[in-house]
Amino acid sequence: MIAFGPVTSRRLGLSLGINNIVSRKVCSYSCIYCQIGETQHMSTDQETFYAPESLIKNVEEHLSMLDELHHPDYLTFVSNGEPTLDKNIGEEIRMLKKFEIPIAVITNASLLYHEDVRGNLMEADWVSVKLDTIDELTWRKINRPYSNIKLDKTLEGIIKFASVYKGKLHTETMLINNHNDSSEQVKQTASFISEINPDTAYLSIPTRPPAMKDVKPATEKTITMAWQIFCNTGITTELLTGFEGTDTGITGNAFEDILNITAVHPLREDTMKELLKKENTDMAVVESLEFLRLIKKTKYKGMNYYVRSYHF
Repeated sequence: MIAFGPVTSRRLGLSLGINNIVSRKVCSYSCIYCQIGETQHMSTDQETFYAPESLIKNVEEHLSMLDELHHPDYLTFVSNGEPTLDKNIGEEIRMLKKFEIPIAVITNASLLYHEDVRGNLMEADWVSVKLDTIDELTWRKINRPYSNIKLDKTLEGIIKFASVYKGKLHTETMLINNHNDSSEQVKQTASFISEINPDTAYLSIPTRPPAMKDVKPATEKTITMAWQIFCNTGITTELLTGFEGTDTGITGNAFEDILNITAVHPLREDTMKELLKKENTDMAVVESLEFLRLIKKTKYKGMNYYVRSYHF
């Protein structure tokens, strides 16, 4: 359960995901909007989850099973947790270079105050750092950080990383209704982001089932206001508010493909049906996975989604 997809990404085209964290969710945050649920194990300790050689072999085998139409645009570290908790991520990025596919990392930025973590990401081609707010109270309510993480240290780490990183740097701000979407808060966030001068700042809203059921996306009016504030601050800004499409890559093993994707990326019902069609199978596979309690169905905004289910 390391490589999965590729899936269609609103930022990266066809993105082959690399889940470099073990099957349970290990993260330094437990964001209220997280699409893979609440964090099962909170941590800021870097550790080895997989031997780098095993990770590279898994990616290589996965790539060999894809057809030409699903050759990925990026190899993306996007895990069921915080990818920089993997102490070997720097070595893994260097080893993945042999595939000659750009490498992306999507991080919550909470560990960037560590020099070694910043160093691990230097050879990635594309890095996105999370920045939902710079207000302490709001940060604690939305991101629910591990107890030893400090916001000032996190912001300092982002600034230090941005000052030396030579690849494509991006930020992502998730706008949550009545949390971080007031004009004052958005102006504060935009002001900080303008200082680090990213290639693109992404403004997003929850589009899949969030960890906390009472989480609501910012309204269309508020999203437009936020976009205008960011643009007026001189930041190249894009919205991530729509559905990315139903296309996914397959390996020919529907059982494994579904488990691997849903570990980090809930599958909407239409996407699931498209995957099953390409795998030449039917909903019986999904029903068996539900019966085994490996995945579960949930509804969000009138649509059915399938997500991984953990029991430990």
